[in-house]
Amino acid sequence: MRWMRAAGRALLVGAVVLAGYTGLGVRAGTGAASEDGDRGPLTLVTAGDLTDYLPPLLEDWNDAHPGERVTLVELPDSADETRAQMISELRSGRDRFDVLNIDVAWTSEFAAAGWISPLRRDRFPLDSFLRPVVDTATFDGRLYAVPYVTNAGLLYYRKDILEREGEQPPRTWDDLVRQARTIAPEYGLDGYAGQFLPYEGLTVNVTEAVHSAGGSILRDDGARVTVDSDAARTGLRFLADGVREGWISRDALGYKEEESRRAFQDGRLLFLRNWPYVYADASAEGSKVAGRFGAVPLPGRDGPGTSVLGGSNLAVSSHARHPASAADLISYLTSERVQRQVLTKGSLPPVRAALYEDPELVRAYPYLPTLRQSVLSAVPRPKSPRYDQVSLAVQAVAQDVLALRQTPEQAAARLARELGTISRKG
Repeated sequence: MRWMRAAGRALLVGAVVLAGYTGLGVRAGTGAASEDGDRGPLTLVTAGDLTDYLPPLLEDWNDAHPGERVTLVELPDSADETRAQMISELRSGRDRFDVLNIDVAWTSEFAAAGWISPLRRDRFPLDSFLRPVVDTATFDGRLYAVPYVTNAGLLYYRKDILEREGEQPPRTWDDLVRQARTIAPEYGLDGYAGQFLPYEGLTVNVTEAVHSAGGSILRDDGARVTVDSDAARTGLRFLADGVREGWISRDALGYKEEESRRAFQDGRLLFLRNWPYVYADASAEGSKVAGRFGAVPLPGRDGPGTSVLGGSNLAVSSHARHPASAADLISYLTSERVQRQVLTKGSLPPVRAALYEDPELVRAYPYLPTLRQSVLSAVPRPKSPRYDQVSLAVQAVAQDVLALRQTPEQAAARLARELGTISRKG
């Protein structure tokens, strides 16, 4: 499953230790992790550093911290497998993990299970981060992680075609629908695509549609189900109407990130919802749309829409041996100097707000102002201690909506029932 790579371009870091001390200064979930003493070597575990930017960063750390050296271990390039392997270790009670780099959607689940420990807010410069990303690192009013990489969805569009037609990129769903229905067929293109295969990407696309219509799926860290609303039904109807009316092609129902990127990059789409990594790929030599596309924030029902936040957070395991070293490593990886390299070497969107307004970076990455705007208006995926079950329920219901097997009204009521059952589980 490659959506995680796109949403963070890699599940980057968990620091792992290989010996026996199990103390954090507190037991799991009972208080903030101690940062006094307990220093030693670390091992970083990742779902795959596909851009190979990590080793130089770790070499710099190791040169400066010879007694706290970091070794990189990479798990399979799959979000599901990474999560499963992390949970298996955490449930075992072994002290292998110091710091986990977890997808932003896992923070609530890991915190509620007691697998990660609360962190002191004053230990990290949270005011220097883009504001919404900090919310992804909290659960039940406490900070359980530190944002490391962020992401937000963008609308990619064929700038050359819209300019030829005297049109501006869409700001509302009405604009998008009109252009996708009328302009795309004139150029032999499909109108619009997102990630509509039943997997995590579908949960993201549905959550964005619901929030862009003014609704929500869950509130209060998963305790309150809010999806059976007029706004949520409107969001589901937007997607269903696209399939019924043909401006979302049937092919798009099988798209994940890479399939949809290739469709756009090969010149087969007028509009694409995807993550910022597409910008560099679509601009590269050999792309059929290089120099011919643009990116804007997602449109919504009555104006700019709402993206879902992607990315990853760094958290301290509740069984970490070396919490002081782990906290220092997190500070290092989220420092402005390293965050700059996260962008320039790793092609990952950083969490430091100042980098989005740096003139040199904006010249090199012209989508940064648009991405900043999208992140600042973005929302986390539904927070829940049982997020995996929530996501599967959203996917199953959305699949039936997109296949036109259920109406948006039926789907919203069904999803509300299923999420209510999930929220009541012990």
